[in-house]
Amino acid sequence: MKVSLEGRTALVTGASRGIGRAIALALAEAGADVAVNYRREAGEAEKVVAEIKAMGRKAKAYAAAVDDDALCEKLIADVVADFGSLSILINNAGIASRGNTVLDTDPAELRRVLNVHAVAPAVISKYAIPHLRKAGRADIIMISSVATLYMSANGAPYNMAKAAEEALARTIAKEERQYGVRCNIVAPSLTVTDMGTKLAKARGTANIADLDASSPFGRVSVPEDVAAACVWLVSDANPYANGQKINIDGGNI
Repeated sequence: MKVSLEGRTALVTGASRGIGRAIALALAEAGADVAVNYRREAGEAEKVVAEIKAMGRKAKAYAAAVDDDALCEKLIADVVADFGSLSILINNAGIASRGNTVLDTDPAELRRVLNVHAVAPAVISKYAIPHLRKAGRADIIMISSVATLYMSANGAPYNMAKAAEEALARTIAKEERQYGVRCNIVAPSLTVTDMGTKLAKARGTANIADLDASSPFGRVSVPEDVAAACVWLVSDANPYANGQKINIDGGNI
């Protein structure tokens, strides 16, 4: 079944590279117009915009740090003003934690990671929901992580933040379903991105491709694997899944 997102507008946070970029492009390929949020990499964001426009879709880049409440409010207002509506929100922007034990974790780092992964999606969703409710069919996707399955040592800030983000998603799913708004979770495993490469190196693997042989299906996950799940979840091919989590790990659980 070929899905179509014609007539819908999506906002993807952290969309200048990696998983966010892949999601933005996949949504556009399915027919959506896309607002591309970024924090610092204006040039990369504009490349994504150019790729989307080349598909015949409308696109625009928006600079905003998602951990700034005022900028989040302005981001939603600007997107709706420019596109006329909003029916898909992908909360993707994220940062890594430093890999320390709880004993050695700086409280400032803990607060920053929680703000980016848990508080920011709540704030952005707060400002987006009034517009999503008007859309008839609307969707929020939280990009979480399989980290919440394992709660590994030396990752408390990230583990805590992603667990909170998932709690937020399931809460919104119940609150907003009466308005036709679905909220689901997509949780990647190690993925071939800049962050994934850094994580692999931190675990002692200089080249992330060296992990292909020991990975499901003979390769490490790529951003397009995550994007495919997002497109399905926000499309009419998904009429009923709400408050659910899809782990993009090849079944390696």
